[in-house]
Amino acid sequence: MSTVTAESPAARWLIGVLSVVVFAAVIIVLYAMPGRGPAPGTPGALATVNAVLNGGAAVFLLTGYAFIRKRKIKAHRTCMVTAFVLSSLFLVTYLFHHAQVGSVPFRHEGWIRGVYFAVLVPHVMLAVVIVPLVLFTIYRGWTERIEKHREIARWTLPIWLYVSVSGVAVYLMLYHL
Repeated sequence: MSTVTAESPAARWLIGVLSVVVFAAVIIVLYAMPGRGPAPGTPGALATVNAVLNGGAAVFLLTGYAFIRKRKIKAHRTCMVTAFVLSSLFLVTYLFHHAQVGSVPFRHEGWIRGVYFAVLVPHVMLAVVIVPLVLFTIYRGWTERIEKHREIARWTLPIWLYVSVSGVAVYLMLYHL
């Protein structure tokens, strides 16, 4: 691979470390910290903030995609950076929320339980994958390696959208069914 097309070793290292730190932080908060939060089935303020941030990220992702289709690069960049900031804020509030309440169990039975897990399982798996994908995509766009940015953005956008939208769906199923 030529140095023109490859990320610098420092960038790869930093993206790798950030991805591992995020994954480890989520695992620690969900499974190693005893949570004591609101009554079961009652969303705390942070749970609602998380859903709003996820929904906002999805809106900016779609708007940014529409802008790039119209070749409005500055507006595209603004939307995508905003989506990244919202997703980053989501991660911080998600960690704070789950440090307080722990892992929130789904309390419904029957067919809706299957629907919930059909949304949740790919959400969780893709949430792990999306962190390095987003970081590489933004890095490539920011460093104006547009062809490489486009190559990875074709994968990043639909996965990021699914994670954002399914996060809102999980919130709604946990707290508003």
